[in-house]
Amino acid sequence: MSTLSIVLLVILVILVIGVVVLYFLGKKAQRKQAQQQEQIEATKQRISMLVIDKKRMKLKDAGLPQAVIAQTPKLLRGSKLPVVKAKIGPQIMTLVCDEKIFDMVPVKKEVKATVSGIYITEVKGLHGKPIVTPPKKKGFFKRAVEKAQEKAGAKPLK
Repeated sequence: MSTLSIVLLVILVILVIGVVVLYFLGKKAQRKQAQQQEQIEATKQRISMLVIDKKRMKLKDAGLPQAVIAQTPKLLRGSKLPVVKAKIGPQIMTLVCDEKIFDMVPVKKEVKATVSGIYITEVKGLHGKPIVTPPKKKGFFKRAVEKAQEKAGAKPLK
């Protein structure tokens, strides 16, 4: 066999081993996520709260309890996460919000939220109505591209 075929065979074997390892790691992560989701569902509560502020902040700067920061892996401590500061009853609390609903959370309004510990999983209006967020404004270049596509007769990009 030539050296080229040997090198390609070794690379192929390494790629196959890599795919198998990633498959099993993915399955393990999927099981872990399902277990965490069960825990969140078991401890969720409906709470009425006044949202004071919302930001994407680093974990260290968010003002979360030290126990939460200590439990977080060191690699994730520097990453930004959606944080909501809200008044729940007489207390002002800092809560972590789900990334999917962070844009829907209105600022300086009272909402009913589903909270699991310090994690907000769902937000509705005060009387149970879903909150409608206005569509994002398109930038100058995106509008220009759409106009150019319209003139050319092409389908618009989404």
